[in-house]
Formats: sequence, structure tokens, C-alpha cells
Amino acid sequence: MSDFVSGGWSLYVAVVTIAGLVGCLVLLAVASKRKVMAGDNTTGHVWDEDLRELNNPLPRWWVWLFILTVIFSGIYLAIYPGLGSYAGSLNWTSTGQHQAEMDKARAAMAPLYARFQSMPAKELAKDPQAMAIGERLFANNCSTCHGADGRGSKGFPNLTDNDWLYGGTLENITQTITQGRNGVMPPMAEAVGTAADVRNVANYVLSLSGSPHNSVAAQLGKEKFVVCAACHGADGKGNQALGAPNLTDKIWLHGWGEDAVIGAITNGRNNLMPPQASRLSPEQVHVLAAYVWSLSHTTRLAAQ
Repeated sequence: MSDFVSGGWSLYVAVVTIAGLVGCLVLLAVASKRKVMAGDNTTGHVWDEDLRELNNPLPRWWVWLFILTVIFSGIYLAIYPGLGSYAGSLNWTSTGQHQAEMDKARAAMAPLYARFQSMPAKELAKDPQAMAIGERLFANNCSTCHGADGRGSKGFPNLTDNDWLYGGTLENITQTITQGRNGVMPPMAEAVGTAADVRNVANYVLSLSGSPHNSVAAQLGKEKFVVCAACHGADGKGNQALGAPNLTDKIWLHGWGEDAVIGAITNGRNNLMPPQASRLSPEQVHVLAAYVWSLSHTTRLAAQ
């Protein structure tokens, strides 16, 4: 792949581009030369006995339009990037233009965000203007995974149910948005034992939340659950410091049932949320965190 970004390819693109423009001018010069091929101003070709091809020159408006197009192309390539690695006299880039537009938008919003920055999450959650901005930030940056309503889907956490893998305080949510999360559960089948042991542990896990399970298998799997207790706790209530889910609340991120739990024990899980610090300013993160916090506190906020 490195061959396609070497200096040789840049030179090749520049030469081919310039040659194309010169070729257009040469083609125009050749086509504009009128050669009398017959005494009656025809090319000498006849079809259907009386249909003759005339040898008229190109219309002047078409010739000048062609010339202006080539001139415009040359000027454009001198100003903007297009000749290999040549940056153009303006040093314009799409990345630079995007950054300039983002900086302009942030400058325009700075006074508004300054007011929000001094407000705690509970006050922001009651501010219609702040929540409208937070909703747009969520739609543009979070809804792809968590859904437009924040209820998530299989493999993507529901942000409205107050069940938090890493904690649901404003500080925890801010850290999650800024730094991202990488939740890893290693495959544990070998540590648990045989396939029968894995099945027994899966049924014990289901029993912790009162989900349908095989009670005999669950009793047999209780002792083996000690392998899982290091992260999920002896009582199965999880550990937010590690992002280990609570196994007692009937909330299943990757699906529930014996097969789903066996799959998690056998294959492990790896969930990644990318950090958003490079995409959002601290002020935007503050408003977005307050909006996410409000999704699981709508009832309490309505009562206040």
C-alpha cells in the first residue's frame, strides 16, 4: 500500500494531469484546421445515395468555451491541490476548511456554552435550551450505537434504565464520553472446566436474576462460579470499577438465556466505545454528559 503514496505516484499524477490539458489544446488545434476535401465542401462521404457529410469548421463559441475550460483548469490547479503532492498557492485543504468552520461555530457558541459550563448537571437537565443542544450532540455523536432514544440495542448499553457498567454519575459519564471504554471479558471456559461445568455455571448465572433456568444444574454450577466472582463479585452484583455487569438485575447486554450465557463464558466479550475528546470540546462534553444523565432521571426531574 505504501507504493501508492510514494513521491513517484505524485509525480505521475501531476504529469498525466498536465499532459491531459496540453492534449486538449492539441486536439482543439488539429480539429480547428479546415481541410478542403472536395470541391463541394464535403468530406466525400455519401450515405443513402444523397446524404453527404459537410466539412464545416467548429463553431467559434464552442472553440472559445473549450479554450476557457482549459484555462480555468490550469488556474484551478495552480491555486488548489490537484497536481500530485502540490498543495496549491492557497494551501487549501478540506481538513483545514472543516476545522476553520468548526472553530467559527465554536466561537459563536462560546458565550452560550460559558453559561452552561458553570451549571451543575441537575440544573442543565432542567434547561430546555441546554437539553436541545445536548439532544443534537447526542444525535450526531451517540445515536448510531445507542439509538435516537438512548435505549441502545444488543451489544450497546441502554442509557435510560439506570443500569451503569461504569457508574452513572456526571463524573463517570463525562469520563466515558471523553476517554471511551474498552470492556473485555476473556474466554473463561477452560478456567471453568468441562462443557458440562460451563452449562452449570450458565444456569447458576441465570438463577441470580431469577431468570428461567435448570435448578439442578445451577446448584452444580454455584461452586464453579468462583472463577467469575473475581470480576462480578461473589453475589454477582458486578463491579463498576472494572465495568463488570450486574448479573442479578435481568438486564442482558448481549442477550439472555442459557445459550447466550454459555457463549459469553466460552468466547468472552469485547466491547469498545471510542473516546470523543478529539471530536467534542470540553463545553460540549459537559452539556452532552448532562443530557445523557437526564435520560435515566426523567421521572425524578419531572417530579421536581
